[in-house]
Amino acid sequence: MATAKKPKSGASAGDRVRISCQDGEYTGLLLPSAQDGSEFTPIKLSSGYNIGIRSSRIKSIAVLEQSSARLHGATDKKEAAGKAVPAKGKISLLACGGTIVNRIDYRTGAVYPASTTEELVAGLPEGAKDIVRPKMMFPVPSEDLTPAHWVELAKAAAEDIKAGAQGAIITHGTDTMHYTSAALSFMLQNLPAPIILTGSQRSSDRGSSDAEPNLRCAIAAAKADLSGVFICMHENLSDDFCALHFGTKVRKLHTTRRDAFRSVNVLPAARVYPMNEKVEKISQQCPARKPDAKMSVDTKMNTNVALQYIYPGIKPKMISALSDYDGVVLAGMGLAHLPINLAKDPLAMPILKEVSALIKSGIPVVLTSQCIYGRVNMDVYTNGRALKDAGLIGNLCDMTPETAFVKLMWVLGHEKKPEKVKQEMETSIVGEISDRTEIVPY
Repeated sequence: MATAKKPKSGASAGDRVRISCQDGEYTGLLLPSAQDGSEFTPIKLSSGYNIGIRSSRIKSIAVLEQSSARLHGATDKKEAAGKAVPAKGKISLLACGGTIVNRIDYRTGAVYPASTTEELVAGLPEGAKDIVRPKMMFPVPSEDLTPAHWVELAKAAAEDIKAGAQGAIITHGTDTMHYTSAALSFMLQNLPAPIILTGSQRSSDRGSSDAEPNLRCAIAAAKADLSGVFICMHENLSDDFCALHFGTKVRKLHTTRRDAFRSVNVLPAARVYPMNEKVEKISQQCPARKPDAKMSVDTKMNTNVALQYIYPGIKPKMISALSDYDGVVLAGMGLAHLPINLAKDPLAMPILKEVSALIKSGIPVVLTSQCIYGRVNMDVYTNGRALKDAGLIGNLCDMTPETAFVKLMWVLGHEKKPEKVKQEMETSIVGEISDRTEIVPY
């Protein structure tokens, strides 16, 4: 069956159009197609929903308003690549994959990631296209990102901030966004301006998508009186405001809810309102801009680090198998307990011998807790004291397992002496260890 040709209209992605069909008219923003020659024309309606109109139904397409990206030439190939647009005064927009940049293929019903800067710009809220400097970094799902991607993101953000960008936004898949925010927090210190990571839980073809409000809030935060690395996501189920979380003190706690991200053991840094771009600081620890700061860009990392969750019945050989790594993070139970069987129960499977062997071989072993809130404490129970005596690192720290994992990579990129590694891991460098555990309503 031959594919129906679309009427020629001169319309480009991002234009507001009126599509006349045999059975009525549809008005909305023209979206990029999943592929050249697609039999569907996708538009975003004012309701927020995306629809795909089969080309055979279309009688005409009228351009009601050109996108600001077209009016200002932002879709020129050189500018679209982020090479011709100067960073000074702009907001750097570095795009990775993830739901926030997904588009729908109306032929199959599946979503696909934007792969060009033109597609990215077309999906931006009106008013945002004029102030951002977009660059497509890695159009891949966040589960495919590695420490090597973190390094490239850090370098790109630092380059734009040094060139005078007001701030940087990184659009990112939500599954591993808190790993990336932790990594950037250690790699980019003493920032003069903010770096904001944001994403969405629901793709832009859905009326309940959180993509646009999250991006609006991220833009407001990138222009605000802030410095440091943050994650910006919905604070509740409505579109009223977003929470700004410190990059090392945040975790994704729900698979699909729009308010999936929560600050852990601290208050969020700020609350951001998408409609009036108001940024309201919540935490007293939220730093102001530092225009004269000399940013430190240090991307040295030893990525040969393992993160192992401990579970009932874990076999000792699982711990012994970690001997090929240069560092190990163990996520223990409760206060960060491991099965060590001081009671000599015949059914128990202790792993203290294997953990001690790792430490004696020179491999630093850091202890964290699987609990979301609270901190490691090896001083309360006899089992904990035995772990402390064995040389495990992390007593009285409240790092999340993910942050401890990233931090150990960064520390081992700079230190090899066990005593120095222990000192660095148990010292707060970028706010990853709280002075005290706060009782917070989050």
